[in-house]
Amino acid sequence: QVQLVESGGGLVQPGGSLRLSCAASRNDLMVRAMGWYRQVPGKQRESVATITSGGTTNYADSVKGRFTISRDNAKNTAYLQMNTLKPEDTAVYYCTVEAYSNSRFREYWGQGTQVTVSS
Repeated sequence: QVQLVESGGGLVQPGGSLRLSCAASRNDLMVRAMGWYRQVPGKQRESVATITSGGTTNYADSVKGRFTISRDNAKNTAYLQMNTLKPEDTAVYYCTVEAYSNSRFREYWGQGTQVTVSS
């Protein structure tokens, strides 16, 4: 019903930057929060950054000071600006959106976008 379109991933050298975007297929959603998770093969998925409709943000300790999450509430689009990237940031990044649907808040997930940080 709701699809999240992710873009912005790719290959970048250590110290470089990338900006990920996540856009919901519908712009009439009541979105409570949006966020980014990442997963490395063989490891469990971890939360990277979240932002609420009120603008409150939370970051994993490993990305604080380097990553910035933002959102455009009108477009139901989230962004993740990633600076000073490290090889340890290499992962598949997944966008998640918590939105009101069918009388309840539900979580929707994107398909993921690969971020590779390598020399």
